[in-house]
Amino acid sequence: MPHSPVLPGLARDIGPAAGLVRDDDPVTTLQLGLLEGDGIGREVVPAAARVVESALAAAGAAPVEWVRLPLGADAIAEFGAAVPEPTLAALERLPGWILGPHDNASYPEAHRAALPPGGLIRHRFDLFANIRPATVLPGVRATVPDMDLVIVRENTEGFYADRNMYTGSGEFMPTPDVAMAVAVVTRRACERIVRVAFDLARRRRRRVTVVHKANVLSLTTGMYLDVAREIGRDHPDVTLDDQHVDAMAAHLVRRGGDFDVVVTENMFGDILSDLAGELSGSLGTAPSLNASQTKAMAQAAHGAAPDIAGHNRANPTAMILSAAMLLYRLGEFRGDPTLADAARRITRAVRTTTESGVATADLGGLASTSQFTEMVTARVARR
Repeated sequence: MPHSPVLPGLARDIGPAAGLVRDDDPVTTLQLGLLEGDGIGREVVPAAARVVESALAAAGAAPVEWVRLPLGADAIAEFGAAVPEPTLAALERLPGWILGPHDNASYPEAHRAALPPGGLIRHRFDLFANIRPATVLPGVRATVPDMDLVIVRENTEGFYADRNMYTGSGEFMPTPDVAMAVAVVTRRACERIVRVAFDLARRRRRRVTVVHKANVLSLTTGMYLDVAREIGRDHPDVTLDDQHVDAMAAHLVRRGGDFDVVVTENMFGDILSDLAGELSGSLGTAPSLNASQTKAMAQAAHGAAPDIAGHNRANPTAMILSAAMLLYRLGEFRGDPTLADAARRITRAVRTTTESGVATADLGGLASTSQFTEMVTARVARR
């Protein structure tokens, strides 16, 4: 079993009533958001929800009450916005949710220039830590068979125009023929994401690699290197090294199994985590969690794949594993070991399913989305 991509350093006691609904029934219900989104989201999000329900029951945890919320093309048709205000208001009251992929490239033209749904939600709730494990599943062919790492990506700053400005875009054109972009990097953001990486490494193999381009971008990405060295002095039990981003891409291909926890800025983290996901098997198996001090959002690394949507062919693995990360995170919030147990059951069930040879088409298998989900669901109850 690989090391668990938990989220130490983020948890804060927010009280036992957060995200819970209580009534005359003595059973306590965990309330979570469910946003299917576009494309294959309508298939993989319900698959993850079903597995979560089974895992919670098997672990003796409180049952989940899903709060279904509109997002994406359907929300545009009904509310005139991809992320309508009623959805944001509901998320404000919830400790966590599962977010399906969005296909903003297919939205009506007036909505394509707006912040994409995922970016808007990350910005609104300051989901600053994007945790992206890349671990090879048994029975899955991988370019780097021994890969078991976690990329800790800063999620609110950098060059991405949907995240680096309080209002408006970080891109602008002084003339029709010149395009410019502003990257924002703050010490506060560097410090909080680096601390997450060090705390996570203490639960794994005690090694942090900070990725930067300080030889060229010495003030922006160089700040990550400086902050990592400063914080590293407070963690003498964790080994710290660093890599330039271009060299790191090559190292992931050549010796990806040597790395443990990788921390970096927004755009570098996005690129490297997609690369690591493919090297460890497929983006269809690459989970992701976005977290703040009080909220968490499960969101698979892959996109909406509209070409296979509705054909029962999508791989639900990444979304299922993302949901497991969400449960682990909520278990830390509440100090509830049953949620951690449910998360471990899901991870173990996915691994034993792929190990048995059951896989979807992207992994060379014959299982449909629903068949794979059935197999995982059946396994979560096993000891």
